Amino acid sequence: MSHCDRSRKSGSNSIVGSLLNNACISQLSMLAWRWLTNSLVRSRARRNDMTVVDTLAERNDDFARTRFAPGLPMLPRLRTLVVGCVDPRVDPAHVLGLETGDAAVIRNVGGRVTPDVLAELVLLGRLARSLVGSAAPVIDLIVMQHTDCGITRLQDPPDMLAAYFHVDPTALVHKHVSEPRAAVASDIAVVQGVPQLAAAFRVTGVVYDVDTGHIDIVHSGEKESA
Repeated sequence: MSHCDRSRKSGSNSIVGSLLNNACISQLSMLAWRWLTNSLVRSRARRNDMTVVDTLAERNDDFARTRFAPGLPMLPRLRTLVVGCVDPRVDPAHVLGLETGDAAVIRNVGGRVTPDVLAELVLLGRLARSLVGSAAPVIDLIVMQHTDCGITRLQDPPDMLAAYFHVDPTALVHKHVSEPRAAVASDIAVVQGVPQLAAAFRVTGVVYDVDTGHIDIVHSGEKESA
């Protein structure tokens, strides 16, 4: 017979009953504490067993429940396209405060306007015209590069980076890989050198400083359109 059973039989008014009642409460408290401790251990073990995909799936569930906006149009709300780097420190959505549906984003190594990006811009310009007809609005193209970019560590040997830009290794110097401000200017010139793109996009160039969190506008599309 347990302390709790004996306490019920001995009566709550007796000294023995009181002692047994206290023992019963203590026993129940210990059981509750063990249950809580085991639950926490199991919960911690589940978290330790979670993969990155599990974590992302949980975050997606939270997004779907609290921040998902159904029915968004395909054309970005801000009529903006950002070309940026894959560096996790410079996600345009965070750096520029973009909400879902605000802008389209292309990310690659260095945030550079490579021949492959030019081909994508042509396709996206055509898509915009297909969505709204021949009177498609001019899209703001933001070329965003940043300080301390990993692309600067890929220059030696130059062959792979030259292939990335589709240029001869001797011409890599003209891509200004180590100078983000000059690189932005170079990439803007590449876009504006394609008449089809120059008519469809108003190009602005910015450099993001990974040490301060601020962007520096080094080329304003508004000046070009004035």
